Amino acid sequence: MTVIEWIRFLTGSLFLLIGIVMFFTELFGVFHFKYVLNRMHAAAMGDTLAISACLLGLMIFSGFNFTTLKLFLIIVFLWFASPVSSHVLARLETATNENLNKYCEIYEDITDLERELAARNDTETGKAPEKTEEKEASAL
Repeated sequence: MTVIEWIRFLTGSLFLLIGIVMFFTELFGVFHFKYVLNRMHAAAMGDTLAISACLLGLMIFSGFNFTTLKLFLIIVFLWFASPVSSHVLARLETATNENLNKYCEIYEDITDLERELAARNDTETGKAPEKTEEKEASAL
């Protein structure tokens, strides 16, 4: 084998190994996380990154030909389809789960979230919390 073939072989093997490690990380996340959205996030990241890394390794093994183009189109399709389908499933879960507040905090209004984040930021920096209600009343 020539030096170029060895470099191609090692690079393709490295991408395949990275993809396999990502798959095992995905499996760990899917089977060990308790909440469905956490499990779905692990699965979506594994789909997008691990499959892309493995297919990139196969593209390197294949060389520059029509098969490489097809593998690239598969990667492009997966990069568009997997995040969109995961987002749709996550929206469905949050819309239909009656016990959602058991797993996360739900804010009815964005101003509640802004107040809580401002209070957290003030306690971290050591400043006294500002009274946002007085500012809102004076603005009216």
